[in-house]
Amino acid sequence: MAETEIDYGSVFKALPGMVALLTPDLVYADVNEEFVRLSGRSREQLIGNYLFDVFPDNPKDPTATGMRNLEASLYRVLATGERDTMALQRYDVEDPERPGEWQKRYWSPVNAPLLGSDGKVVLILHRVEEVTELIRARTGPPGNRGSKARVLEAELYTRARDLQELNERLRQAHSREREVALALQEAMLPAPRQVGHHRAAVRYRPAVGALNVCGDWYDLVDLVGGDRIGVAVGDVVGHGLRAAGVMGQLRSALSAASRVAAGPAQALDVLGRYAHVIDGAESATAVTTFIDCDRHVITYSSAGHPPPVLVHADGRTEFLDQATDTPLDARPDPIPRPQAETTFTPGATLVLYTDGLIERRREDIDKGLERLADALREHRDQDLETLADTVLSELLPPGGATDDTALIIVRL
Repeated sequence: MAETEIDYGSVFKALPGMVALLTPDLVYADVNEEFVRLSGRSREQLIGNYLFDVFPDNPKDPTATGMRNLEASLYRVLATGERDTMALQRYDVEDPERPGEWQKRYWSPVNAPLLGSDGKVVLILHRVEEVTELIRARTGPPGNRGSKARVLEAELYTRARDLQELNERLRQAHSREREVALALQEAMLPAPRQVGHHRAAVRYRPAVGALNVCGDWYDLVDLVGGDRIGVAVGDVVGHGLRAAGVMGQLRSALSAASRVAAGPAQALDVLGRYAHVIDGAESATAVTTFIDCDRHVITYSSAGHPPPVLVHADGRTEFLDQATDTPLDARPDPIPRPQAETTFTPGATLVLYTDGLIERRREDIDKGLERLADALREHRDQDLETLADTVLSELLPPGGATDDTALIIVRL
């Protein structure tokens, strides 16, 4: 049997239940036939118009929260790229035939992201089930059965409001913990400074609207014996205050080990043994580079971390991926970690980063690495601070990433 070409536009229009497509600016891009019928609005009143201009809160009800709750849900979808299912909402609607008169309505909304090829939210699918009749169910004449229905209505709505208030308290608690964790993170990360005769640009960007923050770190140290510096980044699995605490311990341990180790592999060996006894350090990753500016040699070793990028003075990009090993706590002690070295000429740029800079949902990591190499090659002549801002601007999604990101750039 020959395959039948599916007209997805017709499918969308015929979907059961109310379904709308919203732009990231919360403007109606399209609605199905059921949405038009049940909302009491024509397509002309919907398409191209801002959601809350079409459906504002009831101005006669000072306690109305439907608009605020829906707006918060939609912005969560934009920030996280994840589906958001809302609790039962009372959201009154103005009668289209009697302006100024508002009808009490109850809705069960679900908001889901539609992602583009770059992983960004390009549309929000806003599906709404009206449950007004269920809430107002009246079976038979007034009496015992009707009383039970009214009790059910009150209980159902009360439970939904309780759930909504609990979710809001949890979000506020998360927001407070996030602020404390970020403050701790900032206090423990080293300030931008000159190492040896070399200037570095550093950036830390927390994930937007997500718990996944405060596990990324960077470090720069002066090494003994000539014009030598150490540059490292790492990533702790986890989030919040606990991740910030583990991050601080690992960064300090690697900083100390680097000053006495014979090379980066030995420094990571020491850090790996330390990670074994730190709760929360499971599967942590790190990469460290020892840069000898007298010999123009970079020696490096990686514990499960994305490879640094060396941008040569002529624009050629080189990923330092010849000494990649397992995460910090996953290697048996007797087996030393690998390390490798490469050479550079003055004017080269070394870039270390964490995976939040390059990873995107449902995308091969090689595409992120390619984007990074292209951006560094194109803008290699910029000063370090401008280059750091440019890289973040070009690689992070406009609304922010769902994982935190550390970036350090050194001009050699």
